Amino acid sequence: MKVTDHISEAGKTLVSFEILPPLKGRDITSIYNHLNPLMEFKPSWINVTYHRSETAFKKKKDGSFEKVEVRKRPGTVGICAAIMNHYKVDAVPHIICGGFSVRETEDALIDLNFLGIDNVLVLRGDAGKNEASFEPEVDGNQYAIDLLKQVVNLNNGIYIDEDIRDGGKTKFCIGVAGYPEKHFEAPNLEIDMKRLKEKVAAGAEYIMTQMFFDNQKFFNYVQLCRDNGINVPIIPGLKPITSKKQLSVLPRIFHVDIPTDLSNEIMKCRTDEDCEKVGAEWLVQQSKELQKFGIPVLHYYTLGKPKVIWNVVKEIV
Repeated sequence: MKVTDHISEAGKTLVSFEILPPLKGRDITSIYNHLNPLMEFKPSWINVTYHRSETAFKKKKDGSFEKVEVRKRPGTVGICAAIMNHYKVDAVPHIICGGFSVRETEDALIDLNFLGIDNVLVLRGDAGKNEASFEPEVDGNQYAIDLLKQVVNLNNGIYIDEDIRDGGKTKFCIGVAGYPEKHFEAPNLEIDMKRLKEKVAAGAEYIMTQMFFDNQKFFNYVQLCRDNGINVPIIPGLKPITSKKQLSVLPRIFHVDIPTDLSNEIMKCRTDEDCEKVGAEWLVQQSKELQKFGIPVLHYYTLGKPKVIWNVVKEIV
C-alpha cells in the first residue's frame, strides 16, 4: 500500500518508524528484537535507511595496501522484504545516489518492484567518508531530483536501454526529504524551497522532513511550502535526544538547532538515563502539539533507541 494511500484513508494521525540495517555479521533477529515492542502501535510503515560503502585500505602480507569498498550496513532491500513478510506491514526503503550507477539503481528498483514494495524515499545521500563534498558515481545520479526522475521513468515504463519497448511499469510512491531549517548546502531557504518545488513538480508525492526540535520551525516550513504551491503531505521526522554528547553531534552532523530550554535541561542531567527521560518528555510534548496541528503522520527515527520511542508513543496513541 502506498504511503499516500495510508494517509488519505486514515481517520487519525498515523505512526511510522525508521530503522537502521544491522551491522554486517548480525542476523535478521536483531531487527525483529528492535521492532517487536514497537509493533504494538500498529505502524503504517517502516522506513529502512541505506548506507553507502566506504573506502578502506587493507594491509596485505607483503606490507602493501589494497583499496577495498566496505559496506558496514548492507541488506536494505532484504530487510524490507523480511519486514513485509514477518509483520505484514509496508516497508519504505531509502534509495540514494551515492555509490550507484544509474544501471545499478535501475536493477535495484526492479528488484524492489518484484518484491511488491510500493514506496521509496529518494535521497541524494551523504558524501563519502573521504570526500570533502558529495561526488556522484561514474554514470551515477548527481542530485536527488535526477534519481527521482529515474524512478518516475520506470513508473512510466521507460528504461535506460532504449531498445526496451513496452517495458513493464513500476508503481512506486516517491517521497523526498525536506529541511525545516534549510539544507546545509543551500545558500538560503528560498532556493531550498525552489528545489523542493521542482521535485514535487517532477513527481514527488510526499515530503519527509529532517529531524527538528522546535515545532515552530516546522509550522513555518509547512506554511512556506503551502505559500509556494507545494501541497503534498509533509511528514515530520522526530527523534529524541538521549545524551549530552548529542547536543554537539546533532547540530554538527544534521545542521539542526537545539532549543535553549531543551539543551539547558539536558545539561542538568547526570546520566544518559536522565537525558533519555528529558528527551522523551520533550518529544512527547512535540508529538502532542504536532497532532493538534493536524499533521498526517508522526514519523520516529528509532536509530537504536526503541525503548525510548516506545515510552514516547505510548503517551500519544
